[in-house]
Amino acid sequence: MSSPGSRAVGPPPDPGLLSLYDRALPEVYGYLLARCGRRALAEDLTAETFLAAVRAEADGGGPTTVAWLIGTARHKLVDHWRRLEREERGLRLLEGGAEPAEDPWDEQLDALRAQQVLDQLSPAHRAALTLRYLDDLPVPRVAALLGRTLHATEALLVRARTAFRRQYESTEQPGGAP
Repeated sequence: MSSPGSRAVGPPPDPGLLSLYDRALPEVYGYLLARCGRRALAEDLTAETFLAAVRAEADGGGPTTVAWLIGTARHKLVDHWRRLEREERGLRLLEGGAEPAEDPWDEQLDALRAQQVLDQLSPAHRAALTLRYLDDLPVPRVAALLGRTLHATEALLVRARTAFRRQYESTEQPGGAP
């Protein structure tokens, strides 16, 4: 008979899951930290990711892999961003401000400015960004089309995004507005 306040102890954790945890923890945490930039948030989302793995294992979802964990981490991060957006929208409405109406011209001007910046980048950067983000190709396909290794293409995309961001922030918007 268990004492009041004690919890039932379940079966010991699956050794395969513990091994996966040991292997995958740095990758999952690193993935999340690189995308959210906040340690506490990355730690929380990493914990949520591994809890999902434990639940999947308990539900007979089969063995999970590092790729499965990274995919789950991506979903946890997206869910977090969606929650933040809903909260911010709710706060704006509570403060009496209506949802800002999107002006179609603003979107058009942003697209023109982005195209202008893209045209100023080196051909390698322009090709990588176009294939990845405008054509929505996965990185391995971009690598194949550019005749580069996967890692070289990933590095190229990092440099291209940095160059694009730097140029975009320093370029005047069409119509003369900074």
